[in-house]
Amino acid sequence: MPMRRPRGRPRHDDVLTPAEWRIVHAVRHGLSNTQIAKRRGISVDAVKFHVANAIAKLGLVDRRALRQWRGAPRYGALRRSNEREDTTMETKTSELGPIGQVSRTVRDIKEAEAWYGNTLGLRHLYTFGSLAFFDCGGTRLYLSAEECGASAAESILYFRVADIEAKHAELLSRGVEFKGAPHMIHRHADGTEEWMAFFLDPEGRPLALMSQVKLKQ
Repeated sequence: MPMRRPRGRPRHDDVLTPAEWRIVHAVRHGLSNTQIAKRRGISVDAVKFHVANAIAKLGLVDRRALRQWRGAPRYGALRRSNEREDTTMETKTSELGPIGQVSRTVRDIKEAEAWYGNTLGLRHLYTFGSLAFFDCGGTRLYLSAEECGASAAESILYFRVADIEAKHAELLSRGVEFKGAPHMIHRHADGTEEWMAFFLDPEGRPLALMSQVKLKQ
């Protein structure tokens, strides 16, 4: 008799499933279950389910430990890029790169999009829901619509780095306080991944590392 396939979805060969990875990235970005559910278009219970599964699979204690857990999808651009690096190459420069992005909160994303694009004449890159991005001579301006009263949030400076995992480890060793481990925030249509890691200055103000990782063939 032919062998019967096990019921349910086939077992995924990564430490987490694609759905769990998406939730873990959002958790490491600092989003609450409600915020993740809203952005992903799923229920809060579904988010809780994925978070609990991820914590159990990774052998972690709680959500706080999950935020600090360092890991990347097995078939993602970051993991494949690092695996194919020549181990004989010299260590990459430890300097922070140029500022790649500055964020600013706005009360109305459509109004802001029209003003920054049409009135100021900045080149519009793309918009995702309540998020809009413009080019300022090579530095990206990131606008996000926030709830009433939150628009006074301080701008965040995002420093470009070639190897976000190495820079994260280096700054940790220097005593820099990170809010979470490096995590992917977006994958473009061509497979390029955007990774970030947020940290605090001595006054508790946010800064970030950012890195674009292209999928190597």
